[in-house]
Amino acid sequence: MLGFEGLEGNQVGDPLRHGGRDKAVHLYAAEHYAFWQEKYPDLNLLERPGAFGENFSCTGLTEDRLCLGDIFRLGDALIECSHARQPCWKLNHRFGKADVMKTVVKTGKSGSYFRVLETGMVRAGDDFVQQGRPLPEWPLDRLFDLIIGGQHKGRNAELRALSNNPLLAENWRARAEQLAVN
Repeated sequence: MLGFEGLEGNQVGDPLRHGGRDKAVHLYAAEHYAFWQEKYPDLNLLERPGAFGENFSCTGLTEDRLCLGDIFRLGDALIECSHARQPCWKLNHRFGKADVMKTVVKTGKSGSYFRVLETGMVRAGDDFVQQGRPLPEWPLDRLFDLIIGGQHKGRNAELRALSNNPLLAENWRARAEQLAVN
């Protein structure tokens, strides 16, 4: 069962920074695994989905193809893309490598978060069926570069617009506002 706070029975290690309504579902693109397997061929952790703590992995939803606010039917649930994943030191710890977080920032292979608009049953193999795309001008790679990747200088108008956009996760709206001021 996919509820407003995530999958039934899912455990979140750090509820202050992970989980919650804006981060109910974590998706990591299956296409990224080849990159990581080539970079770290010795890590068995990368032989199957879940290495990045994602709830779902699928093809076709990379950060350059997925946009803020995209809505999908997944099984009986309806989900909406709220932001890209902001990497933290825990990725370095999980992989036992000092440069994973830095590599995610550099490459933008961040993964994405969704909020749940309608709860429902989901199953392995369910298709992500797109229902809407209100913000085609905001692919996640652009959003990630602006908010996390250091490409915010001189882009105050975009940052202010994002800080007021209710489709963007609350913590990323706050970050956009902070970057617009500095």
